[in-house]
Amino acid sequence: MSLGSQLVLTCQKQLGHCQLALDVCLPLQGVVGLFGLSGAGKTSVINLIAGLIKPDVGRIEFNGRVFVDTAQKQWQQPERRRIGYVFQDARLFPHYTVQKNLLYGHKTTANSEQKIAKVVTLLGIEALLTRYPSELSGGEKQRVAIGRALLSEPELLLMDEPLASLDEPRKQELMPYLKALSQQFNLPIILVSHSLNEVLQLVDHLVLMENGKVLQHGPLEQVWNSEQMQPWLGEREQSVLLKAQVAKVSDNHGMLPLALATAANQPSLCLWSSGYQLPAGQEVLVKIRAGDVALSRERPTSTSMRNVLPVTLVDSSQQSQQVEWRMAVGQQVIKARITSWAQQEMQLQPGEQVYALIKAINLLGVAK
Repeated sequence: MSLGSQLVLTCQKQLGHCQLALDVCLPLQGVVGLFGLSGAGKTSVINLIAGLIKPDVGRIEFNGRVFVDTAQKQWQQPERRRIGYVFQDARLFPHYTVQKNLLYGHKTTANSEQKIAKVVTLLGIEALLTRYPSELSGGEKQRVAIGRALLSEPELLLMDEPLASLDEPRKQELMPYLKALSQQFNLPIILVSHSLNEVLQLVDHLVLMENGKVLQHGPLEQVWNSEQMQPWLGEREQSVLLKAQVAKVSDNHGMLPLALATAANQPSLCLWSSGYQLPAGQEVLVKIRAGDVALSRERPTSTSMRNVLPVTLVDSSQQSQQVEWRMAVGQQVIKARITSWAQQEMQLQPGEQVYALIKAINLLGVAK
């Protein structure tokens, strides 16, 4: 798959009382997430791409190939689109073993054995090959369904909430396999989800949908930090995503130094994280909740907090009995939620330089 792969959707489809109206060009590297409430039109988008439903009007083009163009009366049959589709439920053939399910739709080639072995190893299903679907857990069934889709040798993989029907332990079991798919197979994936946790762990490029329309799309951290995303986060989960780079690791009691981007004439800024060991230079993604940030006019001289950063106040908004401040830190922005009482006492003003005392950070892993 070339680095310039794109999916162009300029089409409309009436869905009951919802009008799906798309005019978007998506870069297809890594995982593209379609996110929004139920009924936003997420599943209908991938059904249009797969050819399971037809647009009323418009055009769908993938990597220079036209799937449909109503004006030119062009239509490519679903089986010719080279698209893999993983549904919410695994939809395995109950009378086939796992191995036969995997090979359904697979065209034998000279290197078939290598491809099959790679898929089986990646998904950890070596011990399941002789079993039947009735003998598998929900997570195991989904792994087999993903393997079957991969062995059809698709150019694009569509996944419709593949974790939705699983309990939490099975979701955590399947998540590492989903993370590895795109990179291991150099395969673009479009993932439908309404789970913030799934989005954070899996998605590179996020598409935010509401009532059949795309509100915003772009790199995960850009959309997550946008105003359009805030209603989905809720009061407790108001947060921002920051990109950082692992600095030269020294012996700091197992803590990992993460350098934030700053202007050329500004001093370096560093966050400290625990729980990960990553090489110097690795780019990572960090989540900081607004509720985990306190503000001080003076840098504390004796505190257990390891993350204290100089910031510049940008603007504020009233949130119930709290005030939410946006603050520039290097070339990025973080947020802090303080009580109205604290704001009244401190009389903080935009443009003022203060210190952000960060109680906790969530290192999400390698930046995508």
